[in-house]
Amino acid sequence: MEDDCRPLLGPDPTGESPSHRGSAGSLDIRTKRPFYVEPRNIVSDDPQERISAEAAILNSRVHYYSRLTGSSDTTLSPPNHVIPTPEEMYIYSPLGTAFKVPDSEQAAKNPSIVTIFAIWNTMMGTSILSIPWGIKQAGFTLGIIILIFTGLLMLYCCYIVIKSPKAIRGVDTSSWEFPDVCRFYFGKLGQWSSLVFSMVSLVGAMVVYWVLMSNFLYNTGQFIYNHAHNVSTSDSEYGTNGSDRVICPYPKTHPGRNDSMTSLCGRSYGNDSSGSSFDLYWSKTSTIPLYLIILLLPLLCFRSASFFARFTFLGTISVIYLIVLVTIKASRLGFHLEFHWFGPSQFYVPEFRLLFPQLTGVLTLAFFIHNCIITLMKSNKNQENNVRDLSVAYLLVGGTYMYVGVLIFAAFPSPPLSKDCIEPNFLDNFPSSDVMVFVARMCLLFQMITVYPLLGYLVRVQIMGQLFGNHYPGFIHILVLNILIVGAGVLMAMFYPNIGSIIRFSGAICGLALVFLLPSLVHMFSLREQGRLTWQSVLFHSFLIVLGVANLMAQFFIRPSSQLASGLQACPM
Repeated sequence: MEDDCRPLLGPDPTGESPSHRGSAGSLDIRTKRPFYVEPRNIVSDDPQERISAEAAILNSRVHYYSRLTGSSDTTLSPPNHVIPTPEEMYIYSPLGTAFKVPDSEQAAKNPSIVTIFAIWNTMMGTSILSIPWGIKQAGFTLGIIILIFTGLLMLYCCYIVIKSPKAIRGVDTSSWEFPDVCRFYFGKLGQWSSLVFSMVSLVGAMVVYWVLMSNFLYNTGQFIYNHAHNVSTSDSEYGTNGSDRVICPYPKTHPGRNDSMTSLCGRSYGNDSSGSSFDLYWSKTSTIPLYLIILLLPLLCFRSASFFARFTFLGTISVIYLIVLVTIKASRLGFHLEFHWFGPSQFYVPEFRLLFPQLTGVLTLAFFIHNCIITLMKSNKNQENNVRDLSVAYLLVGGTYMYVGVLIFAAFPSPPLSKDCIEPNFLDNFPSSDVMVFVARMCLLFQMITVYPLLGYLVRVQIMGQLFGNHYPGFIHILVLNILIVGAGVLMAMFYPNIGSIIRFSGAICGLALVFLLPSLVHMFSLREQGRLTWQSVLFHSFLIVLGVANLMAQFFIRPSSQLASGLQACPM
């Protein structure tokens, strides 16, 4: 009642200065709302509702004061007690009528089911192709345990990220992203750290895309050429017989080896021995990565990426088709499992292997969504369900990875092939003549061609925005940036086309900062400011940071350097 009687020109009871209340040109949503009339002053519930005489007088009074000063002066702006809430918005006409207007922000919100599948679709990337290889590297039993454990850790760290803006008191954080939260606690160092490591994940994804696009384009060309010229490659490929052939591109892989020679050199049987002009100009590592420059470099230079955003639905179609493909292949091949707990055998890998950090590196990127989860959750209609919806989304993602990884590993025909033949891209274990796999490669190729410019646009916006304050400072700036990004992809596709290793290193590097280190530090700083920090919390979140550091360091030490050297020496330069 005190507020109702307070003069409009009186001091703000909250102690806010006019500069903090916002102005007509500020981003404060209160200054954008129409004049407020209490519900009791609405006379009727008709589509054009009548307002009482008291409401009309108060409306005129506020409009009168608003014209006394310029729009940039907030001295006479309406006080807090006459600012409407979003659900009480009306537009008032001089005739004394009120029109109820739905909140545009609320109208754009998505229900929980849409939010859940948006998160699922965003996380479902190229990592799904390397999950069977990661399970093989860790061992079947240990791989399943690590997949569940890593998913739970990533979910908890993601929960910390979405809660971090709301834990800051006295500041409007409604438009903040996680880099803004890091800047609040750690200054520019925190903001730049989060941005740099976010760039690592994006550029790493673009490098993986270039390697995969080279792979898919090569196999697509091989399929078309072989069918056009009635060429059979079954005699030159080591694999099983029958309609559902499975091949081992490098059959003499060492049981403890990280990368097959195919992954290191990008070669397969029958790819370089025929001496035909087609093989000379259609090489997975020598020519295809260069051909892609002609197509993709101009697309990266587009000022806007809105055209490519229309094709994001292809990601969902591709993942669904992969799941169907895996299901059909597994049903036809059957399960081939034997449990050898610690010692290797001729056709099977141990259930527990020391190479398991390779799987943790892959999973860190596979479950990574921490740099954009706040944005995705802002569109959720029921904000109180954010934690539940995030948990359900992670459950679906983990279930998808588990389904694909377990079925491919279990259905891989051992004997006659060894489980150690499973490639970092499991589609490479199927011949180029396989029609279903050909369709999968075509779908993934087209999807990646449309998504690649979007990733490049995100990199450009963040880098150019920070360096020049403009997303498109000039064509030369954009061209130089794009050449650097494309050059990184071409070099990796030509000399080290192993998506498993690229994914695990990218995941471990960005995961250290954006999954384990910064969220844990932000959470501990927030608890300390609230006076709720306990030694148990410090111990647990410090343990998370140690896990992130160990995950990164293990990527460098899980394979003897002699094996890497021998593999690289076999690559033709």
